[in-house]
Amino acid sequence: MTHVKRKEGFYMSRKCVVTGRQTRTGNKRSHAMNATKRKWKSNVQKVRIMVDGKPKRVYVSARALKSGKVERA
Repeated sequence: MTHVKRKEGFYMSRKCVVTGRQTRTGNKRSHAMNATKRKWKSNVQKVRIMVDGKPKRVYVSARALKSGKVERA
């Protein structure tokens, strides 16, 4: 996992803290079956949720939000 340094800390990776969903890689396939690398990015939103009784801003997947796995702060 690579992090990019910014002024006050590190950028967080595009990963859901609840379900663990993150960017997946694979091949784009043309009609001639030529393979080209591509990415499928996870639909993660930055929301405030309760973590250990305190509100915290983290990345959560849209699927976790819709299914009610997370309690918003």
